[in-house]
Amino acid sequence: MYRDAKDIADHTGTALSGDKSKKRRGKSKPIAQKTGFWKKQARVWHWVSGAVCLAGMLLFSLTGITLNHASKITAEPRVIETRLELPTNLLQMLEKEPTDGYTRHLPTDIRNWIDDQLDVSVTGKRVEWTEIDAYVALERPGGEAWLTIDRETGEVIHELTTRGTIALLNDLHKGRDTGPAWIWFIDIFSVASVIFCLTGLWLLQIHAAKRPSTWPLTVIGFLIPMILAVISRH
Repeated sequence: MYRDAKDIADHTGTALSGDKSKKRRGKSKPIAQKTGFWKKQARVWHWVSGAVCLAGMLLFSLTGITLNHASKITAEPRVIETRLELPTNLLQMLEKEPTDGYTRHLPTDIRNWIDDQLDVSVTGKRVEWTEIDAYVALERPGGEAWLTIDRETGEVIHELTTRGTIALLNDLHKGRDTGPAWIWFIDIFSVASVIFCLTGLWLLQIHAAKRPSTWPLTVIGFLIPMILAVISRH
């Protein structure tokens, strides 16, 4: 039993206060759990995308510098020319080909022979035909190559020009004559980089309250390239 009304009020008030605080803690717990979940997701997606695009980001950053100073980086082109003679039975196959225009590829037997003799794949390469010869452009990053077949003598000429490692890396940066596999890599790398940047912005927002310099630095990072881009146009 309580001694007086004051004890009753005090006990009741304490009990009510305890109930209210328990309810508040019950409500705040799911909110904290949700917040913690999204913070964890931001960190996970950030480091996963960073791991995926790390090598590509280093490559594109370094080749961005070499491309920006391409005129100062010189390299001696190396030219390798190989001459062979097409066997008679294969030469006769060219008589059925057009004397003007293009076809999708050389005859299969000729393609196989070139692959064996020159270790050069001409599969899927478009052929330009004239009355004199057949010409195949063999585009490649870091250089160029071509192949011709004389329709009368059967002489096969293959010329390969290389311009060094830096030229190769620069062409990979631009996606020049690289083929579908590298194009797919660039697309996947680009998506991973976008995720990396957006989750990084997300993490900035999460920690901005404790780091007052976050948003001024972020705004500066946005403004500098925009201002320089405008200045460069004039």
